[in-house]
Amino acid sequence: MNGKLQILLVEDNPGDVELTRENLADSKILHELHVVVDGIEALEFLRKEGEFADAPWPDLVLLDLNLPRKDGREVLEEMKGDPLLRVIPVVVLTSSSAEEDVLRSYHLQASAYVTKPVDLAGFGKIVRGIEHFWFS
Repeated sequence: MNGKLQILLVEDNPGDVELTRENLADSKILHELHVVVDGIEALEFLRKEGEFADAPWPDLVLLDLNLPRKDGREVLEEMKGDPLLRVIPVVVLTSSSAEEDVLRSYHLQASAYVTKPVDLAGFGKIVRGIEHFWFS
């Protein structure tokens, strides 16, 4: 590791990717952000398959639940069922506030569940939460 927190963001909404990128840039977190847009790419990145053969091992995964091709619930379930991947902390970062999604995510051992806000200030709170989570 190069001293930077390796963060994998699994997000298909370009606006949310940009908000996350901007807020991380303004944070105290020395990081590299890697972005994939669906659950299939997320698992390929994590397993270093195909175009992701040289991908770094992520220290943290920020995972949206509502993704194309393979949703975040399936990704989380596969990660936590894999002895190598289960150790990676996963913060579910999603627009879903459905109790079923919250309970299932924690049942699948998500480290945290954060409902996405729609504005920059709300995303700033999320990043500060990640700082607190990571540094404490």
